[in-house]
Amino acid sequence: MRALILASGRGSRLGDLTSNQPKCFTEVAGKRLIDWQRESLGKGGIQNIAITTGYFSDSFNGLFQERFHNADWADSNMVYSLMQASSLIADEGAIVSYSDIIYSADAITRLSQSNDDIAIAYDPNWLEQWQARYDNPLDDAESFSMDQGYLTDIGRRVNSLSEINGQYMGLLKFTPAGWHIVSHYLDSLSEDARKRLDMTSLLQQLIQQDVKIGAVAITDEWVEVDTPQDLEVASLTVPDFSWT
Repeated sequence: MRALILASGRGSRLGDLTSNQPKCFTEVAGKRLIDWQRESLGKGGIQNIAITTGYFSDSFNGLFQERFHNADWADSNMVYSLMQASSLIADEGAIVSYSDIIYSADAITRLSQSNDDIAIAYDPNWLEQWQARYDNPLDDAESFSMDQGYLTDIGRRVNSLSEINGQYMGLLKFTPAGWHIVSHYLDSLSEDARKRLDMTSLLQQLIQQDVKIGAVAITDEWVEVDTPQDLEVASLTVPDFSWT
C-alpha cells in the first residue's frame, strides 16, 4: 500500500510561521512535521509516499516520488485535495495522512492491517491532549461514536463529553474498492459542494449512505498542530513519546 500526505493548505492559524513555507515545514522538537510523517510511514512499512500540494508547492520539489497539485487550494477544503490524487488511490489504495500531525509507526501498521475497505484511526484516550490544547475541550472536540468497530457518528459539535468516545486522528485508509465507493458518492455532488466538503463531513455523509467505515483504536501518543498553542504542547510532549 502507498501513502498520500495532504499538504495543500496554508495553516493560517499558525500565523507568521506559515508566511513563507507550508504548514508541514513547521518544526516540532527539531524536526519538521513532514519529516516526522515520512519517518513514521517508512517505519510502518510504507516507502512509496505521494503528496498533494497547493500553498508554496515548490517547497516540495525533490521530496516525493509523486505529487498532485490542488490549484484551487485557497478556495477548497481537504476532500478536494484528496480528489486530485484519485488515480493513485483507485489503482493501489493508500494510507492518507494529514500533514499537521505526528504519530507512531505502529499507528500506520495497525491501520494498514485493517480488513475494511475504508478505515480511520482514532484516539480513545483523546481528552488529555484536548485539555492541554484548549481551556474547554468542547470548543474543538467533535462527536465520535462507534458500534462493533464501525463508525456511526462523527464531526458534530456537541455540548457533552458523553457524546465523544474518541477523536479522529487525521489518518485514513482506502482500498481501491473503498475509494470506488467514495468517488462514486463524490461524483454525485456539485463541484461547489466538493470544494466545500471537509473530511469529517464526508465521513458522516458516507455513514448516512450506509457505507461501512472501520474505526481503528490507536493508543500510542500523537499530536496535532493547528495553532501556536498546539505547537507549544507538541514541542513539550513529543520528546517524551515512548516511540520516538
